Amino acid sequence: MSRPTINCDLFVIGSGMAGMAAALFAAGRGINTVQAGMSSELAYASGLLDLMAVHPVRESRIWDDPWAGIDALIRDIPDHPYAHIEKADIRQALDEFMAFLNSAGLPYKADTDHNSRVITSVGTVKPTYCVPGSIWNVVRALQEKQPCLLVDFRGLKGFSARQIKEMLRENWPSLQTARFSFPSHAPELYTEHMARELEKPEICEKLAEKIFPYVEDARVVGLPAVLGITRTEEVVSNMEKFLNVPVFEIPTMPPSVPGMRLKRIFETGLPKLGVKPLLQQKVRYVKSSKSTGDLIFEVGPSDSRTTVCAKGVILASGRFFGKGLYSDRNSVYETIFNLPVHQPDTRSLWHRKDLFDTRGHLISRAGLETDEFLRPIDKSGRPAYNTLFAAGSVLAHQDWMRMKCGAGLAIATASHAVNSFLKIKSSLS
Repeated sequence: MSRPTINCDLFVIGSGMAGMAAALFAAGRGINTVQAGMSSELAYASGLLDLMAVHPVRESRIWDDPWAGIDALIRDIPDHPYAHIEKADIRQALDEFMAFLNSAGLPYKADTDHNSRVITSVGTVKPTYCVPGSIWNVVRALQEKQPCLLVDFRGLKGFSARQIKEMLRENWPSLQTARFSFPSHAPELYTEHMARELEKPEICEKLAEKIFPYVEDARVVGLPAVLGITRTEEVVSNMEKFLNVPVFEIPTMPPSVPGMRLKRIFETGLPKLGVKPLLQQKVRYVKSSKSTGDLIFEVGPSDSRTTVCAKGVILASGRFFGKGLYSDRNSVYETIFNLPVHQPDTRSLWHRKDLFDTRGHLISRAGLETDEFLRPIDKSGRPAYNTLFAAGSVLAHQDWMRMKCGAGLAIATASHAVNSFLKIKSSLS
């Protein structure tokens, strides 16, 4: 039986933040794009879009101005992926990314020149850049220390309003807490189930009726992030109308509803822009055509594989969790092209002796080294392929988790990779 063949200009490998952003930017530039990837990491994202918050990591210095933080980062780590991208281009990429989310009914807000501060489910204060509209009210409430009621639910694991209150006692003394049974109660609650239930107006109203007597002098109410998946703006609006005060969400432990919202928006929105999805399908094999220079991939299970012929590729396959990188007892490998991976010389150097060492671990900065176009380089220091580009956490010289730059890194490098593909393609034609 013959296998179906898809010809495209650009093949995006990956369905996490970088892969979705690359497909979005490619579609916006009229590029014929195919995207493949396994289970998306987006469902595990908090929904907050970090740009740059912590540098140097060993000093845990927090930057109010992410752009100044990027300048300092590049001075100290000139090989960081941000060093390849003009700040004006990073701004444009973020604006384009947020415009897509806003048009899809998932509004995001940002103070363009400053990081905002939100609270987490464990009661810490987190600096971030772009904040979902459903979370935004906490920024002002925290800043002004407004009287606030925090709500949690019996049976919901990993979220305690009382723990948050205790952790924030010094930073935010005017916090009160209340715990309720969820209107459609189950012995064990799951955030996705709760979010879908609250899209029913009668369930939303029942919950608001329980909360209202406890609002008293509170000027804002915080809840776990369960206020709808497909109609979050409507659920938030209804809850605020019932309670007569602003509300905000607090991201829960993963998998999180704000991450599920992002995943849904991209998986439904990108095909409408012309992206051909091959999601939940693994890239099995790649070779280069000697006659055309195209890269040829076999995608999917052995009994129903699809051949993809692409003039260019963006590798946004992630690190170990996304299976873009793999390690054995001796070394770290890139899993699709077998590209060289920048990594410590020996495994004994991967991790420091103290798990919580403030400097982080060297293995966290392992990944692909690239040229200024984000083309992965081979052992000789030349581009491995003329039209292969990399984006996101698979790139070397960054520790996105400790630096608090994960989403910004994914979005900015995805945009730069797409623009580089257009430049290289034009120079080759």
